[in-house]
Amino acid sequence: MTSTATEARPVGAGARRAATAGGSARRTGRHQARTGRFFAAPALLVVAVGTVFPVLFSVLLSFADVRLEYGGFRIGSLTGEHYAAVLSSPEWRQALVFTFGFTAVTVLLELVLGTAAALVLERLGAARGRLLALLLLPWALINVVAAQLFGYLFNGTYGGLTWLFEQVLGHQPDILGQPASAMGAMVVVDVWKTTPFVAIVVLAGLMLIPGDVYEAAEVDGAGAWTTFWKVTLPQLRPIIAIAVLFRILQAFGVFDLPFVLTQGGPGTATQSLAMLGYKTLFQNLEIGRGAAVATTTAVIVIGCCLLFLRVFKAQADEGGRA
Repeated sequence: MTSTATEARPVGAGARRAATAGGSARRTGRHQARTGRFFAAPALLVVAVGTVFPVLFSVLLSFADVRLEYGGFRIGSLTGEHYAAVLSSPEWRQALVFTFGFTAVTVLLELVLGTAAALVLERLGAARGRLLALLLLPWALINVVAAQLFGYLFNGTYGGLTWLFEQVLGHQPDILGQPASAMGAMVVVDVWKTTPFVAIVVLAGLMLIPGDVYEAAEVDGAGAWTTFWKVTLPQLRPIIAIAVLFRILQAFGVFDLPFVLTQGGPGTATQSLAMLGYKTLFQNLEIGRGAAVATTTAVIVIGCCLLFLRVFKAQADEGGRA
């Protein structure tokens, strides 16, 4: 009996110490959580004031009957007429088709060219740093500067590329004056400027792939093409998803490139949704309809990104099961 009681006391003491330690850990966790919320509160406040409030206010304006008055504007009753007018507008549909086409073509080209450039850079030695510096030059340029630079090159009177086409084709093309060639020129500028971003992101992913994976593929007798499709590309999927997601967000909201290079022309052939919203809101002073254009654009791009992430997750899960 005495021996049993003696053995029970340490067990009880150990249980109490464990309970005390668990309670102390929980209190420490709660204290750290409160400290984290305290230090994060200013940043969250800035985000709320600078992002959440403007978005909510824009959505409110898109449903409101907004009338300009001396010294400001007045928000009237709520209505859905702005969305009905926007969705039934041929100009909005044309801008939507152009924006989708521009986004799809540029993102695809930049993904292919950026991945190819990253594969080349990954195999270089001492020259990689210098080539990376050269590769980053287009990405470092401001979009307006790049658009203005290519605007000079595509100019129908004194443009260098126009003169080159004249020497090759025998006539002087009006590159920015035709819908197809104007869109092609915009694609060229965007691909030239943004491919380095994709290349740098993919190169970072390539550097993270362990070398023993390639050694195992070589032992199995896999060639270069098989190694790329079966080893390299599956390892790069998360990195490629991030690059594509960023590019979709940027390309779908393109504004400065068509604004500087073509002014949305010829006609409205290269007018993006962002340009249409700008023209509706700031030039035509149709506040409610301009807010409706902005809101529909945001909903569409968010839907596209969520769809892309869902497809990517499904492919990743399928690859994991395989």
